Amino acid sequence: MTEHSADRQSADRPLRIAIVGAGPAGIYAADALMKSDAEVSIDLYERMPAPFGLIRYGVAPDHPRIKGIVTALHKVLDKPQVRLLGNIDYGSDITLEDLRRFYDAVIFSTGANADRALPIQGIDLEGSFGAADFVSWYDGHPDVPRSWPLEAEKVAVLGVGNVALDVARVLAKTGDELLPTEIPPNVYAGLRANKALEVHVFGRRGPAQAKFTPLELRELDHSPNIEVIVDPEDIDYDEGSEAARRHSKQADMVCNTLEQWAIRDVGARPHKLFLHFFESPAEILGDEHGKVAGLRTERTALDGTGNVKGTGEFNTWDVQAVYRAVGYLSQNIAQLPFDDQAGTVPNEAGRVLADEHADGDGRYLPGTYVTGWIKRGPVGLIGHTKGDANETIACLLDDAPNFTPAPEPEPDAVTGWLESKGIPFTTWAGWYRLDAHERALGEPQGRERVKVVERDEMLAASEPHKR
Repeated sequence: MTEHSADRQSADRPLRIAIVGAGPAGIYAADALMKSDAEVSIDLYERMPAPFGLIRYGVAPDHPRIKGIVTALHKVLDKPQVRLLGNIDYGSDITLEDLRRFYDAVIFSTGANADRALPIQGIDLEGSFGAADFVSWYDGHPDVPRSWPLEAEKVAVLGVGNVALDVARVLAKTGDELLPTEIPPNVYAGLRANKALEVHVFGRRGPAQAKFTPLELRELDHSPNIEVIVDPEDIDYDEGSEAARRHSKQADMVCNTLEQWAIRDVGARPHKLFLHFFESPAEILGDEHGKVAGLRTERTALDGTGNVKGTGEFNTWDVQAVYRAVGYLSQNIAQLPFDDQAGTVPNEAGRVLADEHADGDGRYLPGTYVTGWIKRGPVGLIGHTKGDANETIACLLDDAPNFTPAPEPEPDAVTGWLESKGIPFTTWAGWYRLDAHERALGEPQGRERVKVVERDEMLAASEPHKR
């Protein structure tokens, strides 16, 4: 045991932990810490004035079942060992050196909110969008434009994951269908004026390799305005695909649903949503004005293993907008090493690896950890982050006896420092005030809430000057 750690333990105080990112991953990490035998005092830092990250700004508004996870997260943040400090931007408002002054260890759970690149010709044309940007718009994120161009009557969505289905469903539904949800007025106005009548979703591989979940898929067919159409020629399996169905109940359920849709007659619902398989995006076509005018795909075929190969046959699709939903990407975190290809902070079981430029000769950055998508990449469902959190917290607690103690660990020290810098940080009590404000906005319309978009209005409702 080092002299510093002996000093920390003799001080008989809780372990002070900062968690940067108050989405599900960060809150699950706080929960794992509080369920351990360690005495802990946790501050959750969040760039937005409100907590919950992906749940608030990454889940489609017509998914109240998923948003119900907020109830469980609420119970964690209600506990006295954890404190929310919102509206604080790591890297500008506070740095890693600042955090080390007030905490014994720091966990980063900043998630992934950018779009992974798709290197095909025409990707930069006007009318070519990233799904993450569109999701941020319809989820009322304060840092994106208030309007969205929805002039296209025929739209392509590239990808066969749940985000692709969310984007396709929101584009295909009417504004009035989504009005009972929490969407803010600017989003309702945009969706009500949406001209899309056809939405085409493209997957490079076959039905057995689709990444969406069965429930998410079936929900497409629940709208009275959306006719879901599957081409029977796209229902194809090889040995690898059949094995995938045998080993995954979810994959088998997805295939069964698609098979049923492929053999039924096309109905008369006004908006058509086509699910295409074995079509690999090759080029986005543009007109003389630099706007999207079509999509070119290469037909693919199964190779026996569940993977596909190109056939050399190409199809051209008449679309005026293209949304790529080919995966999220985490963004670089200041003062930490970063793997640009994987979009993660290099780590082992959540311990951040030191790069060649780091001071000292240790393998890990001392007292520095990651969890969630910044740790393992943006794959899996929200619940998978629990396992990430448990692994990271186990490592942190193993390392705790050797932490260099924070020079100013008192909880009031960091809030006093933030106040001295003039940062209007929000709190958990402030979230309750904002929550009540949003619910009051929805009440006259019979809605559960109306989400506030403007950051200034969020701050005013949260009353950051009050604890």
